Amino acid sequence: MTRATPPVFSPADALKHLSVQDPRLGIIIKSVGKYSIELRPQPFRSLVEAIIYQQLAGRAADTIFGRFLKIYRGRFPSPARILATSDQELRAAGLSRQKIAYIRDLAGHVADRSLRLEKLALLDDAEIAEQLVQVKGIGRWTADMFLIFCLGRPDVLPVGDLGLRRAIMINYGLSELPLAAKILEIASAWKPYSSVATWYMWKSLEKFKGIG
Repeated sequence: MTRATPPVFSPADALKHLSVQDPRLGIIIKSVGKYSIELRPQPFRSLVEAIIYQQLAGRAADTIFGRFLKIYRGRFPSPARILATSDQELRAAGLSRQKIAYIRDLAGHVADRSLRLEKLALLDDAEIAEQLVQVKGIGRWTADMFLIFCLGRPDVLPVGDLGLRRAIMINYGLSELPLAAKILEIASAWKPYSSVATWYMWKSLEKFKGIG
C-alpha cells in the first residue's frame, strides 16, 4: 500500500499524547524541552552517513565522515563519484573494507535505478524498509534511522538501537538492557509517536554523559 503524501504530525499533539500515556516519559519531555530533531533530507547522503556510523561511537564516526568528505573537497559525492573512487582513498579515510563494499553497493543500486530514493517518501514504513534492506549493509537499524532522520516518520521504534535500549534500562529502572519484547511492552504507550519518544529517550542519555 502506498501513500499519496508523506505523513504530517503535530509535535505539540505528540508531546501531549506521550506525556499522558507515559508519565515517566512526560517527566523526560519536560526536562529536555522542545522537540527539535534535526532532519537530514538528502536520502543518499543520509544512507551513506548511516552506514559509516554503524557500530561506531559518535566522535570516531564524525572523524571518519569528515575524512570521507575531504576526498570530495567537502562536497557530498554523487553515486557515480563514489563508484569512481579507489578503495585506497576510502581506506585512507578510515573506512573498513566491509563498509566500502556496503557504500559501493548502495551507490550501484542508486546509479542503476534499482533503488529509486526519490520514490521512497511515497511508500509506507514497511515498504521502505523492505526496499532498503536489499542493499548490502543496510539492515533494520539503518532503515529505521533513515525513516526517522531523513523522512521524519513519526512512529518508528528502533528496537535494536543500543542508545534506546540503554535509555529504557536507565529510565525504567531495569537491571539489564531490555530485549525487543520488553521494549515493545514499554513502548506500546508511545504509538503513534514512537519516533518522538525515541528521540527523547536518546536526549535523556545526555544526563548520563551521552551514548558514546
